[in-house]
Amino acid sequence: DGIRDIGVTGVQTCALPIRKVFLIFVLSAIIVAGCAVLNTFQNIARLKYRIQSTENYRVNGVQVDNKRSIKDFSPVEMLKLTSGIVRGSLPATFTINVEAVNPNDGKGGNPRTDLSIVKFPWRLFLNDKEIVDGNINSPVYIPGKGESVIIPIQVQTDIIKLVKEKNIKDIIALLQKLGEIHGTTSNIKLLVKPSLGTPIGNIEYPDEITIVDKSFN
Repeated sequence: DGIRDIGVTGVQTCALPIRKVFLIFVLSAIIVAGCAVLNTFQNIARLKYRIQSTENYRVNGVQVDNKRSIKDFSPVEMLKLTSGIVRGSLPATFTINVEAVNPNDGKGGNPRTDLSIVKFPWRLFLNDKEIVDGNINSPVYIPGKGESVIIPIQVQTDIIKLVKEKNIKDIIALLQKLGEIHGTTSNIKLLVKPSLGTPIGNIEYPDEITIVDKSFN
C-alpha cells in the first residue's frame, strides 16, 4: 500500500483535513457572531432619550395639575392638604414621560434592530439633588422604525420631605419646579441605567446615562 511513516495510519491521515475544515468553520462562526454582537452594540448606542413631559400630579389625593396658586384649590382640597401638613405626610404621585427613539430602521447601511427595555432603573434629581428612585413596572418595546415611544415613569414620594417650610405656598413652588405648572421640566433630570432585550440576549448599559428635557441625550 505504499511507503508511510511508522505509526501513521490511514484514519489519522484522513483526519487532518477534517480538523482543518472544522477549525475554519469554528473561526468563521466566531467572526460572524462577533460582527453580530458589534452591530447590536452600535445599534444600542444609537438609542435616544429625553424627558417629554410630566403629568397626573396628585398630592394627598388632590389633583394639582395646572394649579398656579392657593386660590385655585377648593375648600375641600385645602382641607386635605393642610391635614397632611399637620400629620407630617403628603404622599405625592406623578408621571414622567420619557420619549425614546430607536433610529435603527434598516436604512443607511445599518440593519433594522427591534429592541425592548426590560429594566430602566432611574434616579430623579431636582436642581441636582436626588429625591427618589425606582424602575419601570413592565418592559417597553421599541421597534426599529425611527418613531418615538413613551416610557412612563411612575414617581411616588412624600413631598413634605422636600420642602423647607411646611406650608401650601412652598408645596406649590415645588410643583412648579417639577415642571407641570410652568410647562417645563428644565429643573429635573433622570440618571438611568437601562437593560435592553436584543436578538443576542439582554444587554445592560455599562454606566448611567443622563436624560433631560430639551434635547435627546
